[in-house]
Amino acid sequence: MPRASVPDPQFLKMLSGYGLTFAEVLYRMPDHPALLQTFSWQFEDLAPEYPRLRRFLNHWKREVEAEIRSVRVMHRGLIRPAEVRLVREIGYLN
Repeated sequence: MPRASVPDPQFLKMLSGYGLTFAEVLYRMPDHPALLQTFSWQFEDLAPEYPRLRRFLNHWKREVEAEIRSVRVMHRGLIRPAEVRLVREIGYLN
């Protein structure tokens, strides 16, 4: 008898709404206030709440002396509901 396969955790995250997120943070350091710097980051996050991005920005505010000027966020869901079809029956050939 064939074993049931375990779903890939990454796939389950995508089904629950996680997708590819890109954040661009523009900031100024206190010792160079005339210089606008950028930090770019690509990661998986859950739109529109963005819990991972919020944790990162909260950490930045607590631990980094740089002043954030702006944050630009782009998100792309990797799986859409129309792209997923459920299988009702599975047949096995020997």
